[in-house]
Amino acid sequence: MITIRAACVEDVPALQAMICEFGEFNQERHLIRTTKADLVRDGFGDTPRFRALIAEWDGKPAGYALFFDIYSTWEGRAGLFLEDVFVRSDFRGRGIGKGLLAAVAEIARKNSCYGVRWEVRSWNQSAIDLYKSIGAEFLDDHRSVLLSGEAFERLAKVVSE
Repeated sequence: MITIRAACVEDVPALQAMICEFGEFNQERHLIRTTKADLVRDGFGDTPRFRALIAEWDGKPAGYALFFDIYSTWEGRAGLFLEDVFVRSDFRGRGIGKGLLAAVAEIARKNSCYGVRWEVRSWNQSAIDLYKSIGAEFLDDHRSVLLSGEAFERLAKVVSE
């Protein structure tokens, strides 16, 4: 049986383990640098930067969703950005992913958000099929952009020059 609840600081070891499993699933485990201390500080400290849900199946951690607030100047109100939604391989096909999405949507609705945004890898057809089945809109005319590493440092220094 599935249970979905807000993550607490005691969930950090399981959350970190599932983040690493998500990295493996995406064949990018080597890019995961998140530590337990990072998760404690940024999710459960004085100024939380994210919220997380834990899905359990018969009391065992089966998946998670990690999200944070965003703001739409076009909508004139906040939304949620779903950074990760992940279900461990042993628990897939039981409705856990859809349950996590529904729980995040309910949090957004209760907080008068305009909606939930997220990204999906183009090769992840099972996720794409799930998102289509729930009526998610694909924003193909938008492109994901990331500024990090040396380019990030270089641009940030322009202000202080």
